[in-house]
Amino acid sequence: MRRGHPVLRIALTCAVVCILLWGVATTALYAAMRQPPETFGRIMSHVPNLAMMVLPFKPLWMSARAGHLQVGDRAPDFTLPALHGDRSVTLSNEYRQKPVVLVFGSYT
Repeated sequence: MRRGHPVLRIALTCAVVCILLWGVATTALYAAMRQPPETFGRIMSHVPNLAMMVLPFKPLWMSARAGHLQVGDRAPDFTLPALHGDRSVTLSNEYRQKPVVLVFGSYT
């Protein structure tokens, strides 16, 4: 039985290993994205920047954090601490009293 050229076999083996590693890394990144924000942040603090260039970060993020709300659905109820003071704010209590606008963004 004739064997293929050794360089070709090595190149093919390297390609298969790289594809498998990319698949495992992509799956691990997606699993990390499905975690709570604090856990995801801790995981991402250990991921090298090179990984963000090689892995499909944006499509994974859009899928992992897509949610199930549709246009016209009520916002899920939540309670958050007020920015100033010791009180907390609950969405359902706020929109019973007046219209509420939710603005999500970063002010840093």
